[in-house]
Amino acid sequence: MSLPAVVQHLQVLETSGLVRSEKIGRVRTCRIEPAALRPVEQWISARRSSWERRLDRLGDYLAESDDEPSRGGRR
Repeated sequence: MSLPAVVQHLQVLETSGLVRSEKIGRVRTCRIEPAALRPVEQWISARRSSWERRLDRLGDYLAESDDEPSRGGRR
């Protein structure tokens, strides 16, 4: 990855508030802003809970269908 591409990506992250940078002389230091990631973490957590419930229901359904005798022969 080229340096201009890295700088461009860092600018996008800085504009979004996910990263903060500081330049001292020729050295630029970048830091992740944990507080900016909290809404993302909450969104992922909500989706995880929803998918876990759905997959649990699917597992229950599949377990029930395995217990039922097969209709009309082979599987």
